[in-house]
Amino acid sequence: MVIGKLDFKKSLSSYRAKQGVFEVIDVPPMHYLMINGRGDPNTSTEYAGAIACLFPVAYKIKFASKRELQRDYVVPPLEALWWADDMESFTAARDKSQWQWTVMLMTPEWVTQEMFEDALDQVRKSSSPPRLEDMRFAELAEGRCVQTLHLGSFEDEAPVLESMHRDFIPAQGLAMSGKHHEIYLTDFRKVDAAKLRTILRQPVVTGGHPSS
Repeated sequence: MVIGKLDFKKSLSSYRAKQGVFEVIDVPPMHYLMINGRGDPNTSTEYAGAIACLFPVAYKIKFASKRELQRDYVVPPLEALWWADDMESFTAARDKSQWQWTVMLMTPEWVTQEMFEDALDQVRKSSSPPRLEDMRFAELAEGRCVQTLHLGSFEDEAPVLESMHRDFIPAQGLAMSGKHHEIYLTDFRKVDAAKLRTILRQPVVTGGHPSS
């Protein structure tokens, strides 16, 4: 008998955040389907192609989990890591051509490399979307992070990130470590920009200069 469908947005605290509040959380290691790329996500064919690959594989894994393990779940939201040689391109300059990224979908802890490879093979035989061979199944261990919820357009994120990076993180005696992480709680392909809900996350380590 299949156990009730699990929704990670409800069961994991790392998928919850509040607008206007920066929170320090500890994120456990998790496994993801991942594809790397570079360039403006609004115009990059690499970016669109990566997303087109992730979901078919994720759903094959989900169906296998339900059928073979009697463990059903809601496919988690799309996520992405973002970075650049000059991190100012995310705040002041917003030069998206310089952005590098990893788009990804989280998989439950019971998903194995074998299940990933089987799903990849099924998608390869049925449709073989672009960039399928660039996908990998890997662990991401972020540890301590600062995150908040952003409501609205991606173009309005810069002031929030500026406050997170330059004010809140140093004030907590922390320093940025690792890549900027976004979790897209709403589907930006279907929802008006003003209604987008995005978790903004930044891994941190102890080592900043707390304010007195």
